[in-house]
Amino acid sequence: MRILFMGTPDFALATLKALYDDGENIVGVVTQPDKPRGRGNIMTPPPVKVFAESVGIPAYQPTTLKNGAFDETLKALDPELIVVVAYGKILPPSVLDYPIHGCMNVHGSLLPTLRGAAPMQRAIMEGHPVTGITTMYMADGIDTGDMLIKAEMPILPDDNFETVHDKLAALGAETMKKTIAALRAGTLVRTVQDDTLATYAAKIEKSDCLIDFTKSAAEVHNQIRGLSPIPLSFTHTPDGKLLKVVAAHIGKAEGHADIPGKVISVTDGIEVACGNGSVVFTRVVPEGKGQMGAADFVRGRKINLNDQLS
Repeated sequence: MRILFMGTPDFALATLKALYDDGENIVGVVTQPDKPRGRGNIMTPPPVKVFAESVGIPAYQPTTLKNGAFDETLKALDPELIVVVAYGKILPPSVLDYPIHGCMNVHGSLLPTLRGAAPMQRAIMEGHPVTGITTMYMADGIDTGDMLIKAEMPILPDDNFETVHDKLAALGAETMKKTIAALRAGTLVRTVQDDTLATYAAKIEKSDCLIDFTKSAAEVHNQIRGLSPIPLSFTHTPDGKLLKVVAAHIGKAEGHADIPGKVISVTDGIEVACGNGSVVFTRVVPEGKGQMGAADFVRGRKINLNDQLS
C-alpha cells in the first residue's frame, strides 16, 4: 500500500519511524518548511525531514496546500493512504479526498474530549487522570472525523508535558500500526464522534502561562507541570523580574495557607501560598539566567520569606 506521511515535530517522527521499521511503502513525506531557530536564527529542518532524508524517503515542504498548489505532486506520488501526525496545516478537500483509503490521523487525546492544538498540555493542566491516543479518519473541521482505535494511558502525579508527550508519541505509533493492520484485515470499525461530549484544547497562549495563586495548589501544580519544559509557567518577583517555574510539588500547607502568592517558606525550595494550600518551586529560571535549583535562587538572596509574587 502506497503511504504518504504528513507530519513535522518529534511527536510525528515516532509514527514515521515505526511505519518505516515495519517495512511500509512510504512514497514521500510532507512536512513544514525549515525555520530559523536558536540565538543565531539558523535555518533548521523539521525532525521528520531529517529522518526521511537519512533513509532516502523524498521530503516535500510546500508553503501551502491550498488552491491546488500540491495537487500535481500528490498525483505523481499517488498514495492509497495518507497518514497525518501533527503536520500543522489544514488539509484541503483535494488532499483529503485523494487516497482510496482516506487520510488517517494520530491525535493525542481520547476523542471527542480535547480536540484541538494542545491536548497533551491541557489534559495535565485540567487534572485529567487518564489520557490517550485516538486514530481517526480526517474530515472537515478540527478533529471531528470518525474514530478508529483508542488507547488509554494514565497521567501520573509526577508527569509533565515532556513525559506525557514522549509516552503518547510511542503509543501513537503503536496505535497507528494497529489501525493500518486492521485496515488490511478488513476489521477496521468507524465510530462517529458524539459532538455533545466534545471539549476543546486551545493553543497555549502567554496568558495561560501566568500563575494565578488564587487558584488551589493542585490547579497551580497542574499548570506548572503541564507547561514544563516548554513554554514554562511564570510569575514575577517583588522587583518585577520574571521567574519561570520548571518543577514544583504540592506543599504541606493545608487549607488557606496565607495571602495567595506570599512566600511562606524557603527551607526546602520556595513554598508559595495558594488560594487553597501551597506549592513548592524546586527548579526555576530567573530572568536573564539559566535554569537552577530553587534552593540556589534562595541562597543568592533573590527571594525571601514573606515576599509577594505576582
